[in-house]
Amino acid sequence: MPAAAQERPVLLRESFPIGDGGGILCQVQDRSVENPAKQGIFDRSWAIVCRDSAQAVANVYTFRDADADPSSLVIPLRREGVDCSAGSPAPFAAIAGAQRSPCTISGTSLGWSSIRVTRGKTTYIAEGFSAYDAATVLALRSVIDNSVAAGTIDVASTSVSDPLSFARAQAESLKPEAALAEGYRRNLGGEYAEAAAYFETLQQRLEADRDNTLNIGEFIVNRALQKSNLGEFSVADRLFGEAADETRGDMVAERLQRNFEAIHLINQGMLGEALDRLDQPLSDGLGGIEASDAGLAITIPIAERLNDGDGAGGLLGFVDELKLSPEERATLIDAQALQLRGTVLRISGDLAGAENAMLDSYGKAIAVRDGRVTSIARLRSQILGELALVSEGRGNEGQAESYLRSALALIEAQYPERQAVSAAKARLGAFLLRRGREEEAITLYRAVIDQSVGKRNAITGFSNQLRPYFRLIAYRVEADPAFAEDFFKATQILVRPGVAETQAVLSRELSSSSSEGSRLFRQALDLGRDIERLRIRFLALGKTDQSAAVAAEQRELGLQIERLEGEQLRTQAQLNDYPQYRVVAPRSLSLADFRASLKPGEVYAKMSVVGGDAFMFYTDRDFAKAYRISSSEADLDFEVDMLRSSISALEGGRYVTYPFEVALARDLHKALFGPVADRLAAAEHLVFEPDGALLRLPVDILVADDASVERYLASSSAADGDPFDFTGIAWLGRDKMVSTAVSAQSFVDARKAPRSRAAREYLGLGRNIPIGAMRPTATRSGIAEEDCSWNAAAWNSPIDDKELLIARRLVGGGGSMLLTGAEFTDDAIMGRDDLRDYRILHFATHGLVTPPNAACPAKPALLTSFGGEGSDGLLSFDEIFELGLDADIVILSACDTAGGASIEATRAAGVGSGGGTSLDGLVRSFIGAGGRTVMASHWPAPDEFGATERLISEMFTAGRDMGIGLALRTSQQQLMDDPRTSHPFYWGGFAIIGDATRPLLSDAPLVAAPAVAAL
Repeated sequence: MPAAAQERPVLLRESFPIGDGGGILCQVQDRSVENPAKQGIFDRSWAIVCRDSAQAVANVYTFRDADADPSSLVIPLRREGVDCSAGSPAPFAAIAGAQRSPCTISGTSLGWSSIRVTRGKTTYIAEGFSAYDAATVLALRSVIDNSVAAGTIDVASTSVSDPLSFARAQAESLKPEAALAEGYRRNLGGEYAEAAAYFETLQQRLEADRDNTLNIGEFIVNRALQKSNLGEFSVADRLFGEAADETRGDMVAERLQRNFEAIHLINQGMLGEALDRLDQPLSDGLGGIEASDAGLAITIPIAERLNDGDGAGGLLGFVDELKLSPEERATLIDAQALQLRGTVLRISGDLAGAENAMLDSYGKAIAVRDGRVTSIARLRSQILGELALVSEGRGNEGQAESYLRSALALIEAQYPERQAVSAAKARLGAFLLRRGREEEAITLYRAVIDQSVGKRNAITGFSNQLRPYFRLIAYRVEADPAFAEDFFKATQILVRPGVAETQAVLSRELSSSSSEGSRLFRQALDLGRDIERLRIRFLALGKTDQSAAVAAEQRELGLQIERLEGEQLRTQAQLNDYPQYRVVAPRSLSLADFRASLKPGEVYAKMSVVGGDAFMFYTDRDFAKAYRISSSEADLDFEVDMLRSSISALEGGRYVTYPFEVALARDLHKALFGPVADRLAAAEHLVFEPDGALLRLPVDILVADDASVERYLASSSAADGDPFDFTGIAWLGRDKMVSTAVSAQSFVDARKAPRSRAAREYLGLGRNIPIGAMRPTATRSGIAEEDCSWNAAAWNSPIDDKELLIARRLVGGGGSMLLTGAEFTDDAIMGRDDLRDYRILHFATHGLVTPPNAACPAKPALLTSFGGEGSDGLLSFDEIFELGLDADIVILSACDTAGGASIEATRAAGVGSGGGTSLDGLVRSFIGAGGRTVMASHWPAPDEFGATERLISEMFTAGRDMGIGLALRTSQQQLMDDPRTSHPFYWGGFAIIGDATRPLLSDAPLVAAPAVAAL
């Protein structure tokens, strides 16, 4: 192993990770400086922080030649009351020579371990919850051996794959300087989302710290860069604007802002603007970028040094960037600016200028401590990558390959197992494919997929480099079915909506056969969100003028947070009694296992957008095909926008409907499903996993043949034709039911989920009271005079409750209930403790999803009546998460309830992942609350011709004998065949997210779809 890849000694590190992919991950953080048990300069302490717990689960202490009994120094530091009277110390086999005292948390049955071992003059003591003994042992062994111990931490976990929440927990507990350094390491390793979590948490912490000496602007511009790298450009713009006043005049921070804004512009393809930003002068006295006067040439010594991949070489760093002086950091940042200039010049076709800029960047970088700085390895790798493209552009393929392989060796040595390694491999793989060396490229790409699968945001920053691989294996599947497994696996590393993780977490909760286990799991989730929301409030107070009242409120919030964190940790420890929660979710799903979940007559079509291309993977129980969709990502966005605008467009404050673009719907069907049209036509149930623009459109409304389009065009253009009569159109959804999946794993999870244990059948909610009839006496935000608040008129046109009354009559009154009018308030709903007693929850009210104006974040909510003091007449995204349901289906008969929630609203709800895409709004919150399947709308529920009432009525009528999907399809067919309601606006808005074969009513059988003759 190269020297640079060897880990630094544990005793010299401020933190280090423990645990492997077979269990949960924890971090050991040095707390020696603030160690209250310290008796001498050699005494040390560490805290063990694990995923799903905000507080330390255990602590490790070392004492050298202690005068007092070390145990007596540790006991007063326990956060919990501990009773060790039941047993005496006994040998502990996990660590040679160690003794373990079995204890319990006072007043509970929770175990507490106290481990003690002596090596020479040093006594080691490790204490913590017994449920976390595996983590405690690994940490203790690491400290004793001064090297990170390998092993699995087999502990219960509520999360599935949420490194961002863990990153926030680490950034919250590390010292600010250490957390800043760790954030930079994540960034240099290509883990942009985790880096953003570090910088965001640091900014929040230090804004509330009046004694902070670090520049807040540095955190803000780092957050902005990570958001840009994740494609969240508008958020990045806002953050850069917020940082400007903080960074101005700071030698380091102002340079960072210049560079990061240039990268942000490059990310958006704005090359000229990026050069202009790099050329903008800094504040007076801060200097600027200076290239070498004569420039460098690639001489033999420089070429050898550039290409040196040996970790022991002088250019691989041993000095963290934050340990440099401000002047040295400024020099390195200027070197990066030159590299960015070279990138822009290379993209613009100026190869000579690009090469000169790259060499100038290299020369400036290695002038700092002879290049022995950690971050220089990443910069060198980027320079080598750019020089490779320059060489390739000049036809020097051998030199280009040499540069790329050297770049990979540098990153592998400095950042092993990090995403930056995958990015370098993908870049080399793309080069090899351009050279026709397919087998070599496939080997590299398979390594990238293996490294990335099961990790969120694993391909951020290099997804474009995967496009050649997807193109190749899509073609290979046709000739070699074995490549179907490759393609299916590769699709699982792509970014999915956050609702996919929420559905996986729900599946994990429902996996318990014990109601107590499920209750504890739900309690742990709720506590995590509560803690996050309280933190947001606490940090917001730190930004206000500090009065005695504010200080008192902060103290109270701090105590609440500490209390909830302790309760969360105890709950996690209790969960360890349920083995199913200690099972780590599989990193990927094999194609064979997925196919085994499909029933006869079912097919799965997964759409993936990669680097501007769109691909489709289609499989049934014994056939698979992958292909590139003929429409690009941009084409699909345009086509979906056109289709949606002919269904429901907001004009002059009201929604209008135009004749549906059937020809375009037919073209889109061909683009998506043309290569498998015959097989799809014979299917009874389509499980469709959308991506990109198709997240905003139900595929049911696409047209499956040319003949019906031609008939419509001919009849509608006749003198007496009706352009709104679409009877006779061969809609895709006419002869098959459709389930919307958010990931392959989530569909399998939804299918396996046990049926609700609820004793009652149906709860209908809706028909708010207009505020003109019941003026609210107090509000939180609903109709306040703020730019991002809803107009009071929204409450004055309530949705009629007729569909609720019909549904209740059809279900039967004995096991059903309605909450309407004055009973339908946000506080009344939140205050009920019997919501989990209902299998079906059916909301018929306005959904507020699109923000009041474009500058506002999307904070989806369902409109309700106003209740008592503090009511805002909204059942909000974050409140829905807390409802605690046990529902087989939630029906959202409201406007555009399949829409998304902004990232800001998602974080404010205490949810650490996702946001910003369709299905991440109300759908996600109801799944998070405990809804196995959600039926949501893609546009406003229509009132005309009683369409929605008829749809719901027929669906519940049919639901006695069939599952949700068949019942919905049967109902839709009634509207399709009525000229007045044949437009997709009336029948096509609803999508079933989950498994459409699940029963609608409790006495309905779980049946497969019968074949229905196509038109």
